[in-house]
Amino acid sequence: MSEPRNELQLLREWEADTPPLTDPARARALLRLHQAMLTPNALAPAPAAVRRRPVLRMAVAGVAAAAITTTVLVANESSPRTQPVSASTVLNGAAAEERRLEKPIAPRDDQFIYTKEVIKETPTGGGRTRTYVDESWDSVDGSKRSYVSELGQKQWVPVYPPNQTNWPPTRWTLLKQLPTDPAKLLIALRGGPGKADYNRPMRAADWPITQFFVASLLRTAVLPKGLRSAAYEALATVPGIKVLPHQKDGDGRVGIGIQYVGPPGTPWAKGGRVLVFDAKTYRYLGMHDRRPAGATTYEQWSYLAASAVVDRVMQRP
Repeated sequence: MSEPRNELQLLREWEADTPPLTDPARARALLRLHQAMLTPNALAPAPAAVRRRPVLRMAVAGVAAAAITTTVLVANESSPRTQPVSASTVLNGAAAEERRLEKPIAPRDDQFIYTKEVIKETPTGGGRTRTYVDESWDSVDGSKRSYVSELGQKQWVPVYPPNQTNWPPTRWTLLKQLPTDPAKLLIALRGGPGKADYNRPMRAADWPITQFFVASLLRTAVLPKGLRSAAYEALATVPGIKVLPHQKDGDGRVGIGIQYVGPPGTPWAKGGRVLVFDAKTYRYLGMHDRRPAGATTYEQWSYLAASAVVDRVMQRP
């Protein structure tokens, strides 16, 4: 009898002979794998097409258990002593800071979302640190070719094929339809595309994929007014969210880390990606993650250096 394979092995095999997956594509694969853990023969082909782009920095959400109540001690300027900070305090503070700094935009369908991201990574076993500066131009509605870069790999991305569905959505018109009420946002993201069932409460089995979709939404550089702050508040309610002290982003800034941790015995028991927030203002700074690449695993730190709406590919703000 062959050895049982865990979900991460299945996910690697699922994409072994294809180009790297988008966030939505990998999320769909994770959803199917999660269903497979609960239902035999659940790995049926996904009904919707997905667009390919070289997204390499993905973390996978684990199976949620009872909420982990964790605090860290953060120095306060007015007192030499430290004070406990919970994950909900950090994430709700991040939501408040986002609302304070937010500058709403309304891009046209024929425009592009420009992003400039800095990524540093080092092999976990030691070795040279490499720095990548990735600039990308994503079509607002998918009707034009996008130009993307991930860890220095650059390529043109074709226009969306007819009836393509990505989740979380990437088209601005669909992003605007997502609710900015945190509780409703969780339910809207829970089931993927389609009509959300707001009458059905969240269940334990819903949390893993829902957390993954919320985190994927937060990876989007530019969002409609109120959506990012709602996503922070939604994430604060997810069972399994904990805080980590003294975490760094790609710019070397030290802050408070927020991480999803699965229960013991799961592939994600040691936690996934870490979102880093300023310890005083709770403003989002960047991310600390791990990237498997064959036999090598890389420690990775990143931050968003710039984002804007532009009229054409290769145009910078």
